[in-house]
Amino acid sequence: MRGNRSRDTKPELAVRRLLHAEGLRYRVNVRPLPSLRRTADIVLASKRIAVFIDGCYWHGCPEHYVASKSNRDYWDVKIETNAARDAQTNAALSDAGWTVLRYWSHDRPENIAASIQDSVRVFTRRDDAAR
Repeated sequence: MRGNRSRDTKPELAVRRLLHAEGLRYRVNVRPLPSLRRTADIVLASKRIAVFIDGCYWHGCPEHYVASKSNRDYWDVKIETNAARDAQTNAALSDAGWTVLRYWSHDRPENIAASIQDSVRVFTRRDDAAR
């Protein structure tokens, strides 16, 4: 289990590389809300956007998740708990005014980066209109 990275995974690095090339600056592996014990993979604090890139196995991807053949009682509960925690995290961040963006690790990095940039543009337009 120690070999499973919680940060700097290949999908995260690919997305971060694309965002940085487009001029976006962000924080990595940060708690959007210090009181909430959850870290987002990418945080754009000025826009209040938290990005999570979830692994297909660990978060129960509907397309790619395959249940474990051994120790199934443990793993089924573990994956269900992860999904419930993800939902609770989404709710807590949304209630605090954050935009939560969740992607699967199998999604194309280019599509993820484009989606994040679209969200940033929406918030930039809102900020400009509020002034």
